[in-house]
Amino acid sequence: MSPRPIRASDLVTYLYCHRAWWYRLQGVESANLTQMQAGEVFHAAHGRRVFRARLLQLTGWGLLLFAMLLLVALVTLYWLQ
Repeated sequence: MSPRPIRASDLVTYLYCHRAWWYRLQGVESANLTQMQAGEVFHAAHGRRVFRARLLQLTGWGLLLFAMLLLVALVTLYWLQ
């Protein structure tokens, strides 16, 4: 059996409250499950927005590079005539 991985949420819980970390380790349910589930939904949606923003940014850089290469090719063809 491999050891249980240490997650960032475990570290944050331990640093915030040692007792809360211990309760979680023992499998005791948290009293604020509704808020925690809402936080998970929010973070998932935020992660998707960040991913889309990064994808759009990379697409923009790619289009800029393509335009610059096209400009260089056109200028080179113009000077060769």
